[in-house]
Amino acid sequence: MQDKIKDSKAIRKIVIVGGGTAGWMSAAPLAQLLRRDPRTACEITLIESPDIGTIGVGEATLPTIRFYNRALGLDGTDFIKRTQGTFKLGIEFRDWGQVGQRFFHGFGDFGPAIENRSAYLYWLRLQRDGGMPSYEDWSTSSVMARHNRFAPPQGEQPSPASSYSYAFHFDAGLYAAYLREYAMRRGVTRIENTIVDVELRPDNGFVAAVKLKDGRRIEGDLFIDCSGFRGLLIEGAMKAGYEDWSEHLPCNSALAVPSARAPKLTPFTTSTARTSGWQWRIPLQHRTGNGHVYCNHFISDSEAEAQLLVGLDTPALDQPRRLQFTTGRRRQCWVKNVVAVGLASGFLEPLESTSIQLIMDGVGRLIQLFPDRDCSPALAAEFNRKMAFQYESVRDFIILHYKLTKRTDSEFWRYCSAMPIPDSLRHQIELFRSSGRVAILDPEGFAEPSWVSIFLGLGLTPEAGDPLVERIDETQLRQHFQRQRSAVAQTVAAMPDHGDYIDRHVRAEPTAGPLSITAPLSATA
Repeated sequence: MQDKIKDSKAIRKIVIVGGGTAGWMSAAPLAQLLRRDPRTACEITLIESPDIGTIGVGEATLPTIRFYNRALGLDGTDFIKRTQGTFKLGIEFRDWGQVGQRFFHGFGDFGPAIENRSAYLYWLRLQRDGGMPSYEDWSTSSVMARHNRFAPPQGEQPSPASSYSYAFHFDAGLYAAYLREYAMRRGVTRIENTIVDVELRPDNGFVAAVKLKDGRRIEGDLFIDCSGFRGLLIEGAMKAGYEDWSEHLPCNSALAVPSARAPKLTPFTTSTARTSGWQWRIPLQHRTGNGHVYCNHFISDSEAEAQLLVGLDTPALDQPRRLQFTTGRRRQCWVKNVVAVGLASGFLEPLESTSIQLIMDGVGRLIQLFPDRDCSPALAAEFNRKMAFQYESVRDFIILHYKLTKRTDSEFWRYCSAMPIPDSLRHQIELFRSSGRVAILDPEGFAEPSWVSIFLGLGLTPEAGDPLVERIDETQLRQHFQRQRSAVAQTVAAMPDHGDYIDRHVRAEPTAGPLSITAPLSATA
C-alpha cells in the first residue's frame, strides 16, 4: 500500500509562501482536509518572513465567514473572544450620495416576497404615490443597527426575527494567530525565514523549490503564493501579469490607525466619504479600527492623514501607517503549480469587506479543483475563470458606490461621476433606472437586496415600475406594509443592546486562553 502511495501522482508537499490572514486561512482548511486519509496525506509547510510585515486585509467580514469557521469546527464563542470580535449587521454609509446623507447596507431582505415578487418592488409603487417611510424600515438588520441592538436570527419560519444575517468585526492579526495555532496542531510546519531565490524545473517551468536566507532549500509539489502585493511566485517567477483597474477605481493609497475603544459598540461598519476618498470605522472590543482610502492624485498624503485624524471619535493609539496599491487582479491566479491567494491574486479596496471573502473563495476553489502533481492546465483555467469573474463582479459593485454620487464639491467626486464604467455595470444601472429591476450577473456574489440598498441609498429612482405589482389593491397593500413594519419594530425592540449582548455572551478575557475546537454555538457560529 505504501508503495502505491509513493508512486501515485498525489500531491505530497504543499508550500505556502507568506503568513498573515491569507496564509493561515489557506493552511487551516488544507490541514483539516488532507490529514484525514493516508491516501491524501501530505506535508504542509508555511514560510513567513520576520523581515516582511503582513498587511491586515481588514477587520470587517461578510456573513459567509461563519460558514468558513463552522467548516473548521471552531467554537463560535471562543473565536469571538480570542479575536476581540464584535458583530456586524452591515455598513452605514455617510456623505456618499450627498454631504449630510446616510443610508445602510444591511445583511437581509426588505420583507417577504408578495406573489413571488420582491417586496421592494411594491414599496417602489407605494413610494411613487407618496406617504411611504424609508425602505430601510422593512429591513430587520437596518432597524437593529439604527437602535444598536443585536441578537442572532431565531426560528426556521420566515419572520422579522429570521430574515437577516450577520458577520463579524475582528482583529485580523489575532485571527491569523488563532488559525496558525489551529493549523499547526494539525501538522502544518511553520518556518520563520526569508525566501531569497525561487528554483524552477528546467523541463516544465514548475517551481521546484524556494531557497531561504539561511541556506535551506524547501521543495514542494504545489505552491500557494500568499506573499502579498509583490506576488513573489505568481508574478516574480510565473510572470502572470496584472490587470490595472485604476481608471474605474482611482483610489491608490490608504492610511490605517487604531484608536481607543469606543464607549458604545456599534453592530456595523461605518464608511464616511471624504473629499478624495472615504474613511472606515470598525468597532472591536479592545480598540477601534480606522482608515482612510484615498487617491493621492487629488489629495496629498499629509492632507489625507489630517482628515483621518480629525475624523476619529476616540484618541489615536499610534501613528497612521501608509499603504500604496494599484486596484486590479492578476491576469492568471493559477499558473503551472503556483496558486495565488489574497493580495497576491489582486486588490480591491475594502469598501464592502470583500478581502477576506476573496481569500475564502480562492482557497475553497483550490480545494474544489485540487490537482495532482501534474497540475492540469484545465483545472488552472477553470480556477482562473472563476476568480476573474468574481473579481470583476466585486469590482463592479464597488464602482457603483462612486459612479452614482451626486457630489460635486471636489475634483475627485466630479471625476467619479463622469468616469467610464464597465459595460456589465452600465447594464445593471440602466436596468434599475428604467424599471426598478436588478440584474444579478453573479449568482454567488452580492444578492438583490444589496444592489437595491446601494441603488436606492444613492438616490437612483426608477423611471417606471413592474406593471404586475399594480394588481394588488393599494389600501390592502399599505395595510400589509404597515403590519410588516410594526412587526420589525417590535422584534427589534425586544432585542438586547449590542454591547450588552457581548458582555453577556462573548466578552474577551484580559488574556487569551488555549484554542478551543468544539461544535459551534448557534448564537455565534
